[in-house]
Amino acid sequence: MNKEERPVIWIGSSRKDLRSFPRPVMREIGVALYAAQRGEIHPAAKPLKGFGGWSVLEIVAPYDTDTYRAVYTVRFADAIYVLHAFQKKARRGIATPKKEADLIKRRLKEAEQLHRERLN
Repeated sequence: MNKEERPVIWIGSSRKDLRSFPRPVMREIGVALYAAQRGEIHPAAKPLKGFGGWSVLEIVAPYDTDTYRAVYTVRFADAIYVLHAFQKKARRGIATPKKEADLIKRRLKEAEQLHRERLN
């Protein structure tokens, strides 16, 4: 890993969930996370609404007729924390389903705790 690249830390089942995605989706999300490691923002990444701007981002990867998402935070300078990876199944609107948003909030708290532990 290059000195300028931050490590990726997977919270909860996010890595396992990502590995269940179709290979092209895994590849696109991987490229976007690599960009984040280098301090860049991939075109497929955008701020996740309701999480305070550019510190929590989602990667949107359409595939066939489905949409897959991975959510990560760049809030901490030492690492990229991947909070969640899921297939969006809601038929109405583009908003993140409440169940998924609640899980992301819980995992963001886990990432904050892990970050504090890593500093000590």
